[in-house]
Amino acid sequence: MAHLDFGPVHTGLLDCIQVNFAVLADHHHGPGTHLRLGAPLGLRSWERAEDGLPTVDPPLAEQLATLPALVGLRVVDHARSTGAQLLAALTPDDGVRYVVADAHELPWLPYHGRAHMPHSFLLAAGPDGWHVTDAYRNETEWGPATPGHWVLPAADLAGLTTADVVELAPTDLPPLPALRPAPDCDATAADAYLDTYEKWPDRARAIEQLTVETWLLARTRKLHATYRALFAGRVDGPEPGPEADHLRAWDKVVEQTYLAHRRVARGRAEPPGVVDRLRAVLTADRTVFGTVPDPAAPPAADGELRRRVAAVAADVLGVPAADLLGGAPFDSFPAFSSFRLVEIIERLESALDRELDADELIPENLRRVDDLCRIAR
Repeated sequence: MAHLDFGPVHTGLLDCIQVNFAVLADHHHGPGTHLRLGAPLGLRSWERAEDGLPTVDPPLAEQLATLPALVGLRVVDHARSTGAQLLAALTPDDGVRYVVADAHELPWLPYHGRAHMPHSFLLAAGPDGWHVTDAYRNETEWGPATPGHWVLPAADLAGLTTADVVELAPTDLPPLPALRPAPDCDATAADAYLDTYEKWPDRARAIEQLTVETWLLARTRKLHATYRALFAGRVDGPEPGPEADHLRAWDKVVEQTYLAHRRVARGRAEPPGVVDRLRAVLTADRTVFGTVPDPAAPPAADGELRRRVAAVAADVLGVPAADLLGGAPFDSFPAFSSFRLVEIIERLESALDRELDADELIPENLRRVDDLCRIAR
């Protein structure tokens, strides 16, 4: 149990505190359990001790109070110690501990010696050294943080200034239908949060922190959208459509904010509209995530049907099926024509061994994989 499997974990959807909760959740309750961390969605903020700016990154105490129950875990014990005290207290019989320490002091991270921030990992004592599992994934200016397992000598951890050491145990997992997606897109909270960043006098500090904020906000939206798909019975994540378009808009805000930060950090003028772009996607949250999916309703298209339709269309058009599954319209490819559309329909009917409803076969409504899935259900 020294090294836990993180293969099924959607590491790109989770921050550095959530991600190792996710590893433990899937270990105890099976792959996909960790997606329940995305059930709630909101915009609560806390004041940063360092500079007074608001942040959507919750303090550890808040996360320990809310996250474990979502994924069938409970806190058995929580203590704060130094690295030396931690190593002296932990034995091989104690199993795995969830630990949060300063990333600046963790040698397997690109933040080591460069940046201070709380960071989680899983730790177990072994006969050959200290076994670390850390599933965090992110691109940084110093190189990538990638999921991995490490066996470290005591010297690499003994110097930790402080470490929150948490013993977590499995408990009852809430049934999926009982854990409804809970979006809380409070306009008043969003306005207060954004107004602070817009009016903050130290613009370089405000834009620098806003790069962290947009990154955190975008990941939570992606995680929430993936959980909504699971709740509605789709195993392949968000479908092409409004949610997928909205998540791409979030990605663009993250990129634009980072570019603004780099310009301001070099002494150049702040590009206009940085906060306005963030305000626009937060406003759109209320429309995109405002309706809770109904798990009793049939999904728009099951994954197997989408794959079969995409395979037929890709073969006819001579294009990658992945492009079609991503939402690309048939007529965006040079090979498309009305003849090719007829061939796609005829071959799909043959593959499914049934005729599609003739009344639905209107060319302007047959441009994407999901159009055909809707008719073929």
